[in-house]
Amino acid sequence: MIKTELVTTLKRHATEIIAALQAEHDPVLITQHGLPAAYLVDVTAFESMNRRMAILEGIARGEQSIKQGRVLSHAQAGKRMSRWLK
Repeated sequence: MIKTELVTTLKRHATEIIAALQAEHDPVLITQHGLPAAYLVDVTAFESMNRRMAILEGIARGEQSIKQGRVLSHAQAGKRMSRWLK
């Protein structure tokens, strides 16, 4: 569940909000002038999102390479990979 806090509340109660975030692991939407301004997430969730994004970006690059015809045979790929697998 996403909680919502005003930016002024974050300024005044940052320690408590961060403690609750670490305990509950639920993101906090920070609003400013009634509009969404930022999300506050715990470190574990942020790192997990970054890992997932890197994987998805790699898949997207691979799909784009296939569409552009930049493909290798198994033997060619093995030859190129051998430099890193030694």
